[in-house]
Amino acid sequence: MEAQLKMSHTRNIIIDRAPDAPMEEQPIELVERKGTGHPDTICDSIMEAVCVELCREYNRIFGHICHHNIDKGLLVAGRSLPKTGGGEMVEPMRLIFGDRATYSYKGRLVPVGDIAEAAARGWIRQNLRFVDPDRHILFQNEIKPGSAELTDAFARKVIGANDTSVGVGYAPLSETERLVIAAEGHLNSPVLKALFPEVGEDIKIMGYRFGRSLRLTVAIAFVDRYVQGSNMYFERKSAIQDELLTFIKKESRLLDSIDIDINTLDDPSRGEGGMYLTVLGTSAEGADCGQVGRGNRVNGIIPFNRHQTTEAAAGKNPVNHVGKIYNILSHQIAARIHRETEGVREAVVYLCSQIGNPVDRPLVASAQLVLAPGADFASCRKQPADIIDSELEDIQQFITSLAEGKYRVC
Repeated sequence: MEAQLKMSHTRNIIIDRAPDAPMEEQPIELVERKGTGHPDTICDSIMEAVCVELCREYNRIFGHICHHNIDKGLLVAGRSLPKTGGGEMVEPMRLIFGDRATYSYKGRLVPVGDIAEAAARGWIRQNLRFVDPDRHILFQNEIKPGSAELTDAFARKVIGANDTSVGVGYAPLSETERLVIAAEGHLNSPVLKALFPEVGEDIKIMGYRFGRSLRLTVAIAFVDRYVQGSNMYFERKSAIQDELLTFIKKESRLLDSIDIDINTLDDPSRGEGGMYLTVLGTSAEGADCGQVGRGNRVNGIIPFNRHQTTEAAAGKNPVNHVGKIYNILSHQIAARIHRETEGVREAVVYLCSQIGNPVDRPLVASAQLVLAPGADFASCRKQPADIIDSELEDIQQFITSLAEGKYRVC
């Protein structure tokens, strides 16, 4: 195996060649994104918002972050009766906060349930135009106090990794990945909402690339109050398709052809039953439940052709939970390797922890490099090893930024 092994401050860093061709040169690529109003994304986003607020409160009261993991959230679908011109909610959704947190430390209490509910209400008001958290959602706090051992671990001078786990990240995004993210961002942008207010926040996109041809299958939850009948629905759907196609063609650099299909379950012959209508712009109002960890990976997509982990980062504590820290950090390291190392076309980074050991001393840190034609591996491999070493050396700064919510998790 042609690889470089570097031992630095007991760090085991390995740099190797990637066995795969660059993603752009692989014949088939499948990429999914669940948008802002998708039930799974709602869960991930809210539980991460709760985590950030808990970190802020723990720091304010105690001067450090206490043990917590809020990564077991569940959004139970409500019941709605959508219809053209405007339907109604019959039964509210229910958001269940789960897992563990520190409710008291050295005799001082922390109102965990109140903090969780306030964070959820704030996120909903900011991101879901038609969901009123006072009327449309019931909140259920099932966050329990942490075990004595886990709580004590946060009081130690050196806080070790909570688990033996692997984080995986890569860079750069392929054009397909970039376009899938851009498409959802455009559909959920203020500019497009002004033109097409009927476009709800619940958007799901599957990108399928074959060679240099891309097909996007898009699900859009239409808001029924803006749709006066089936003719209007299908006319507006066609206009949205044209708008999105124009946008994607401007964003594309490598593709020869782009096709877009929207709401492919629609059937004009079935009247209102043949249209994707919602009252509030999300399927969680009456069709689909949501759960933490079932949605986008930490770079905002579900990339089926890529190396990835099944860890759910949203809501996990940013101090020692390597399922969060290593997954986000590995993407940051890969991006820096790609950006700063001449001759590296793609980079995949693996970080494996060992439970109890400091998070800046992984069991192994590995990078696999896809090199540009003519690039020499021997010349390229030193800088990635140094980058990994420096990023791990500065991991506490990364953890601070993570606790402040400066990195996306979905």
